[in-house]
Amino acid sequence: MDLLSNFALGLSTAITPEALLFCFIGVTVGTFVGVLPGIGAMAAISLALPMTFHIDPTYALIMLAGIFYGAQYGGSTASILMNLPGSISSAVTCLDGYPMAQKGKAGVALFVTAIASFIGSSFAIIIVMCFAPVIAEAALGFSSYEYFAVMLMGLIAASTLSTGSPLKGLASVVIGVTLGIVGTDVTTGQYRFTFGLNDLSDGINLVAIAMGLFGISEIVSNILRKGSERPNIGKVTLRSMFPSREEWKLIPKPAARGSIVGSAIGILPGVGPTLSAFMAYLLEKKVSRTPERFGHGAVEGITAPEAANNAAVQAGFIPTLSLGIPGDAIMALMLGAMLIHGIVPGPLFMTEYPEMFWGLVMSFWIGNILLLVLNIPLNGLWVKMLAIPYHILYPAILVFICIGVYSAQNSVFDVYVALFFGLVGLAMNAVRIPTAPLLLGFVLGPLLEEHFRRSMLLSRGAFDVFMQRPVSATFLVITAALLLYAGFGMWRNARRRRQAQAAAAA
Repeated sequence: MDLLSNFALGLSTAITPEALLFCFIGVTVGTFVGVLPGIGAMAAISLALPMTFHIDPTYALIMLAGIFYGAQYGGSTASILMNLPGSISSAVTCLDGYPMAQKGKAGVALFVTAIASFIGSSFAIIIVMCFAPVIAEAALGFSSYEYFAVMLMGLIAASTLSTGSPLKGLASVVIGVTLGIVGTDVTTGQYRFTFGLNDLSDGINLVAIAMGLFGISEIVSNILRKGSERPNIGKVTLRSMFPSREEWKLIPKPAARGSIVGSAIGILPGVGPTLSAFMAYLLEKKVSRTPERFGHGAVEGITAPEAANNAAVQAGFIPTLSLGIPGDAIMALMLGAMLIHGIVPGPLFMTEYPEMFWGLVMSFWIGNILLLVLNIPLNGLWVKMLAIPYHILYPAILVFICIGVYSAQNSVFDVYVALFFGLVGLAMNAVRIPTAPLLLGFVLGPLLEEHFRRSMLLSRGAFDVFMQRPVSATFLVITAALLLYAGFGMWRNARRRRQAQAAAAA
């Protein structure tokens, strides 16, 4: 009964003209940036963040969320047509999507990815509706000990389970946490790491650091990258998009398995849609009776990953909204947007702002239906957008980024900060240090410090208090297991490299 009343409350919020407008803007912008390789949801949300300061927080969240899951839909288009993933999580779609396009099945591949994305998202939305309130109710009993432990686990998971070296991921988190505590100490009032600059007394602006790391660095690296001009794509008609009867039969089971995998992995902090897409692909190949077809245009090879990455995006809202702990860097931006509006996500969020929470959840349904319309009948429009030359598109976006950063606080200093972190992002990408854990550490760092200091005050400096409480002890044990797992993986990779070098030298 409660679920039905919450459903009605959310629907009444989500179908207001303002909510529908911002939902439409969000999913359209998301699809646009998803289709164009190299921009990504992170840069788009960073760019849109200052625009949300002057609108109602509920509509702001609906728009930002629409950009996020809209980018997942659009990301598959470039993967299929150009073998260039529009987003990282769509990279696995290249494996079978591009071969299908080469066989003249580009339209079918685009249709299948849209349907699979809708199924994955719908499944995960139901999970959000059912489990987010339960987790929030359980979290009402959390104290600073438990919050510190679960935040620490989220940061370690983000650094060790993401792609690339776990050691570099940990380094990125530490840099982020350090940057997060720049400014005035809320307890003592002392300035920390401000280097005498008054502009840093309130800390580093979230918008500036996000736009620099993910907007400027990505666009500049794409401009510098050689061979960025794209091949002739050809036409994709509505008639060519409908699958044959045999192809229809290959969609339901992989979509169901991908939805389950994506939802399960998406809930975990620090993992995100990329890993869920690869896990769903590997599972589908494992259970297939004809695994040799994968990599050569198998319909299941695009169905399962697309269902999984979209399910993971929706499921990622569970820890963010119910615990106040973002699962990945984009969720960290969403959390930052809520904090800027004076809203603290966490166990009390659903009871203090029920219209906002359930309105956001119901807007997911509306947004996904809008995306079906945008990605099936109007797919030809997105295909044409792939013809926009990069040398026109990227400089224009750079100008918009600078305007967006300045308008956030009317500060020229923030523009310099964004440009500086653009260079930092370029340098980190060059040495393969992931930038996403840095942003996660930047957002969670101050909260982590606050709960740790509060815990120390309450326990009078006794560190073992974290292990005396069952919930915090469980999270700390999981954190230790993640570190051991990462250490074992690094040792195993180093051993394989030594064996390969020895074999080559023999």
